Amino acid sequence: MNNMKFFEGLINAKQSPIVICNTDRRIVFMNTFAKNEYNKYGGKEITGKLLDNFCDTEAMSKINMVIEWFKEDTANNKIFAVHKKETNEDIYIVAIRDENKNLIGFTSMYECRTPEKTDVYRMD
Repeated sequence: MNNMKFFEGLINAKQSPIVICNTDRRIVFMNTFAKNEYNKYGGKEITGKLLDNFCDTEAMSKINMVIEWFKEDTANNKIFAVHKKETNEDIYIVAIRDENKNLIGFTSMYECRTPEKTDVYRMD
């Protein structure tokens, strides 16, 4: 069985944008949420394009600094980037490494600060 289908399904289940880039800042994967969220930029059509085309100079400068920081030490794997007040989410940039701990890419991770208010395991 192809395990990639499981991983892709897991990433697509996330209700926040996941955009995965290689170390050259080229977008290699976007989850379904990201394709819809970034429809104004071309949605699924931006896969394969450079992230530079969609970020301003200040954001790209920060991303480049983070990539260099990831390269400095294999322990450098996650950095806080911004807090989105509208959704009460923290956004981190996270390193993606291969089995030898070589940096092969990066992604953003959204973590919600708002506690869940529904009952646990509520299914009705």
